[in-house]
Amino acid sequence: MRKLIAAINMTLDGFCDHTAMIADDEIHQHYNELLSNAGTLIYGRITYQLMESYWPSVVKNPTGNKPMDEFAVLIDNISKIVFSRTLKNVDWKNTELKKEVIKEEILALKQSRNGGSKDILVGSPSLIVALTQLDLIDEYQIGVQPIVLGSGLALFKNINDKVNLKLLKTKIFSCGAITLYYEPIKSGNPMAAV
Repeated sequence: MRKLIAAINMTLDGFCDHTAMIADDEIHQHYNELLSNAGTLIYGRITYQLMESYWPSVVKNPTGNKPMDEFAVLIDNISKIVFSRTLKNVDWKNTELKKEVIKEEILALKQSRNGGSKDILVGSPSLIVALTQLDLIDEYQIGVQPIVLGSGLALFKNINDKVNLKLLKTKIFSCGAITLYYEPIKSGNPMAAV
């Protein structure tokens, strides 16, 4: 079964704001490696429109920054699914539009070999919450940036039930950011009481 990974950056105080994040070469290279091991990206409308408004233009007109240009090509070529009730169509290549998150469809995607054995990445706050509530996320890769923003969109704002996580590893970047790798502790797991 393919792994569904929630991969997102947030500030130290828990807010998601793409414009406030550090996106240096080292962090771009980290996400290039993550995308290289993924077969599908899942986005909500806002994140999709943010990414679609920038990265295809970098493919057409490379910046000259190798990690950034590689990221643009990787994200352009990967299969993308956008969940939106308001979008009527999507123009970015390799993109499919769906109206709602259906647990059985996500489970079928995880079991599908259409993406080979490559992971499925979700990178939108609202979808991370929705998929967490459906107990579908296999791993969280939370990039914590050395920034206190004070306000904004809180990543886990709408989680209704407690989610126990086990820390798998950490990765520290020279800019002061850190990625925390967690897996959910499933109920019935003896580690849940630890």
